[in-house]
Amino acid sequence: MIIDSHVHFWKFNPVRDAWITKDMAVIRKDFLPEDFSLYLNENSIDGCIAVQADQSDEETAFLVNLAKENPFIKGVVGWIDLTSDKLEQLLHNYQSEKLIKGFRHIAEGEEIGFLLQKSVLNGIALLHQYNCTFDILLRQDQLSDAVKLSEKLPNQPFILDHCGKPDLKTNHLKDWKSNISELAQNPNIYCKISGLLTQGNWNTIDEKSIFEILDFIFSQFGIKRVVFGSDWPVMLLGGNYSLWLELISKYVSQFSKEEQELFFSGNAVKFYKL
Repeated sequence: MIIDSHVHFWKFNPVRDAWITKDMAVIRKDFLPEDFSLYLNENSIDGCIAVQADQSDEETAFLVNLAKENPFIKGVVGWIDLTSDKLEQLLHNYQSEKLIKGFRHIAEGEEIGFLLQKSVLNGIALLHQYNCTFDILLRQDQLSDAVKLSEKLPNQPFILDHCGKPDLKTNHLKDWKSNISELAQNPNIYCKISGLLTQGNWNTIDEKSIFEILDFIFSQFGIKRVVFGSDWPVMLLGGNYSLWLELISKYVSQFSKEEQELFFSGNAVKFYKL
């Protein structure tokens, strides 16, 4: 079984989605479940997790509705205002919505230290009380925030998106490795093997560099805390779905069948309580 732990859906809006610039023409359009279903069939994908791409309550409702209409969407990582005075009430209301597994904030677009603000920390601490996960999305140069966050909230289930976005354009990875090593010491932190096609040169796929990243991630987190994901459709900037799945399958062929099942589905099922 294969569960893709990181998929986005949107109806393209040039104002709201201003981050999708003109050099990203391939993703400046709608991406909906019917588009992703083509990959399901071609690549024998059994399901996915829909992850927020916009910071609004409307985004969360949009993804939940898509999940209700499309059973292959097994869960939703929505957005919630972590600093809201009404956060606890919002979380209470979401308790009846079993498709919501957790939340994410696009912290890579914030200043260093955003996740460590008292109001944000208090918000993430509340997530744990309501059995919600938190996806950590940070740039390589922000990763020390993730380390401090995990130290302050050691029992919160976290998952690091896109391997912490290692810079494959410069390959200056000393600080990335140091922070990843520290993060991985917390048993409540998982890591998504996703998004790497867009961390280097979009026109070429550097298998050697990607495999070196995977070697390090797997050595630190172990086979039980790494999770397959694609970052579709953003990943289309640097390749295609079949190519990514083929590349990852080639890498994990070194593991036993049972270990591969953990990576492709079992770990996601456990983390997101699918």
